[in-house]
Amino acid sequence: MPGLPFTRNDRPTLGVEVELQLVDAETFELRNAIEEVLRELPSELHGRVKPELMQCYIELNTKVCQTVREAGEDLLALLRQVEAVADRLGLKLFWAATHPFSSWRNQRITVNDRYYRLVDLMQDVARRLVAFGLHVHVGVDTGDKAVMVCDHMLQYLPLLLALSANSPFWEGRNTGLYSNRSKIMEGLPTAGLPYQMRNWSEYVWLVRHLEQTGFINTIREIWWDIRPHNNFGTVEIRVCDMPPSIDQVLALTALIQCLVTHISTEIDSGTFRSPYHPMMVQQNKWRATRFGPHAQLVDHYDHQQYPVAELAARLVDRLMPTARELQCVDELKAVAWLPARSGADEQLRIFEETGSRRDVVREMLQRHHWRRSRLLAPHRTHDSLMANRT
Repeated sequence: MPGLPFTRNDRPTLGVEVELQLVDAETFELRNAIEEVLRELPSELHGRVKPELMQCYIELNTKVCQTVREAGEDLLALLRQVEAVADRLGLKLFWAATHPFSSWRNQRITVNDRYYRLVDLMQDVARRLVAFGLHVHVGVDTGDKAVMVCDHMLQYLPLLLALSANSPFWEGRNTGLYSNRSKIMEGLPTAGLPYQMRNWSEYVWLVRHLEQTGFINTIREIWWDIRPHNNFGTVEIRVCDMPPSIDQVLALTALIQCLVTHISTEIDSGTFRSPYHPMMVQQNKWRATRFGPHAQLVDHYDHQQYPVAELAARLVDRLMPTARELQCVDELKAVAWLPARSGADEQLRIFEETGSRRDVVREMLQRHHWRRSRLLAPHRTHDSLMANRT
């Protein structure tokens, strides 16, 4: 059975992937326009601005970065070029994990043999995948380390989902869920929370047997909420909804980089297992899906329930020494205001005020334009950010 070589990273490098919605600038509906956008972009961006399964997606990938700020600045540079093209084509980039009213039935599959095979195999399970997420890669040094970090990180995934929840609407309805995207993704046979594995050898065995038995055609068809990525030498966290702003993306990226680095250090110091039970993680994820930042999540150390805001604040305090090492103190501190700036809450409030899902898209585009980043503004301290936030 062939192995899977793991690319070593000696530092907790970062790679950030954002999946944005292509919406019509007049109607605010999803538009099948990725091929038009790619034709207009410089060819050197085609490896970093990519299509996805449906033509209403656009995926932006940062280069390999050392700090959260570097990743943010690189993402800004990409956005400037992409938005210039989008404006010429009558498009807007909508930052949310589902669309408030456009139907998946009207979205076209991107012209790609792999995507056609996937849809042929999975039918409507694949056709319904009009759901947009934030993926963050953090570099680690070995495959065994990657598997162990995934195991230890499992307990924090519901909190990350609760902090990012931004998909309350589906098919023009209020679903009653703060993250409907997470339930859409769980329809895939190899998505959701991963299985616990002991080491890299067990992970390779699982991947190769899934391929040999025909359950998957390629390792890329494992869509777990967190997974090792052997080519990049990273742990890839995929649980998050697409947040409504670049500052929220940077706050979540800082939290993820700090968590992976902190856990990696603990593993090097001899920590073997985390004290959580997978069933409790599953229940916490359901609460995050249903209630977002208003969820009461069970702490795996004392088995008590705590509000998301309290758990996030405690985690930020615990990770602050790591944030200083990684030069992302302001970005990590910004995690504390994520529960009060929930994208799902904003969408629901706008709809309650206007009665129009079209206005939800319009208002969210106006309120959260990526050029108004505070965390990336020069010479801004965390205190001034907090004093001036709206």
